[in-house]
Amino acid sequence: MTTQVATKTKAREEFLPVRFILNTFYSGPQAWFFLAEDNGYFHEEGLDVTFTEGTSLARAVTSMTTGGYDVGYGDLNELVRMQGEGRTDTPVAVMAIHNRPPYTIAVDAGADIKTAADLPGARLISHPQDAAWLLFPEFCAATGIDLNSVDITISEDPHTVMVQQMLAGQWDGIFGFVNTIAAQAIEVGVDPAASLHHLAWHSEAPAFYGGAMMVTQAFRDAHPDAVAGLCRAVNRGLADTVADIDAAMDAVVRRNPSIDRAANRARLMGTLALEMGDTAAAQGLGDVDDARLREIARLIAAAKGYAHQPAPTDVFDRSFLVPPSERARMPAANP
Repeated sequence: MTTQVATKTKAREEFLPVRFILNTFYSGPQAWFFLAEDNGYFHEEGLDVTFTEGTSLARAVTSMTTGGYDVGYGDLNELVRMQGEGRTDTPVAVMAIHNRPPYTIAVDAGADIKTAADLPGARLISHPQDAAWLLFPEFCAATGIDLNSVDITISEDPHTVMVQQMLAGQWDGIFGFVNTIAAQAIEVGVDPAASLHHLAWHSEAPAFYGGAMMVTQAFRDAHPDAVAGLCRAVNRGLADTVADIDAAMDAVVRRNPSIDRAANRARLMGTLALEMGDTAAAQGLGDVDDARLREIARLIAAAKGYAHQPAPTDVFDRSFLVPPSERARMPAANP
């Protein structure tokens, strides 16, 4: 037995260590990363990936500038914003995961707010650094709303609390992800389909993207083969997730046994359908539209008063993607 352990240890030492910061705690809409690990795809690429739970999709991008991480799952729009601000220490995106933005302002389905035009005078609540809240100035620019016409409270309360407070009349709307809010509503016994209405970025401000896998510039320059290997492994994990949702959830539960499996299964299915189910379903996941990146840069520069608009090639490096014919597709694209 000692010999076997020594052999395994020696083999592990031959792998390249990769420090990976996630967007949040271990949850359903990250399942493809964990399934890729459990199915051995990272090891096949010579990589030893260590995941760290994050605190938000937007904050993951900032975390990658600290030197503590090589790879991250962060908000592509926040990456554009940071570069527009003039920062040169940002990571670079190498694989888009969300083809549509997941962001929303969830409101009471029975209340008077039905469209973005009904928001002036509303009381909204957000987590600190929530990507939807950070992009609210751009949402206002895209929909013609006065940014100062709403009252926004920042709170550390979980969405499970915020949903109940809103339905009790304390708030008019909640910033967040469509499927995150829906899943946490389920956890407290609220039917999101019946109780919640969404003012969603994918319909109100459709140029924006969502989550993407990113690497630091230093890691890309030092380990280009590893970056390509990461893209191959995650692509395989995505394909496996689509093929077997329950196996994907098993991978999540192994890392977070206390998670509400039913709510996170719904969250995963909703993410595959909403954020990953339009053009990606027909063409395969991973790439981006440069015209959309330019429009994101324009909207952010206009809303934030930035002089610089980063070029698509500064934000996204598609050279590590698997060929289009091999990219994971959503169910709608399956034969």
